[in-house]
Amino acid sequence: MSGEFGARWGPILVAALAALVVAGAGAALTALGPWYASLRVPAWKPPDWAFGPVWTVIFTLTAIAGVLAWNAAPAGLERTWLLVAFGVNGILNIAWSGLFFRLQRPDWALAEVLLLWLSVAVLMVAAGRHSGTAALLLVPYIAWVGLAGILNWSIVRLNGPL
Repeated sequence: MSGEFGARWGPILVAALAALVVAGAGAALTALGPWYASLRVPAWKPPDWAFGPVWTVIFTLTAIAGVLAWNAAPAGLERTWLLVAFGVNGILNIAWSGLFFRLQRPDWALAEVLLLWLSVAVLMVAAGRHSGTAALLLVPYIAWVGLAGILNWSIVRLNGPL
């Protein structure tokens, strides 16, 4: 991509592709099989069907936040730090699904979800330095990861280290 097209659409395409990769990898690692069905969960756990739509909204808002922050940040180190923050967050997002579902270790996932929550907080600060709107768009993400952390803790408490 070069010129005006690349400058305008490049960040949008990169953000959309990154969101799709993170969402797809997380979904591929999520197995709602017999092990998951056997877990004791709290009565307040959202229904399984709700997770897909919620994550779709969160990934969409996160991609938009990334584009807004990128466009508002000066070229160079500031943009590099944004990419690093979003990249680390994406890796941690994928890792949680791998720990919880593939390795069937909610106890390890509980430790990891704290890092994921912190990475969203860092995203909010990094994006917010350049766009207040970008930081606000990440509020549902940090709230959902907080809820996921409480749910993860409840599952560990109800089932013990697995």
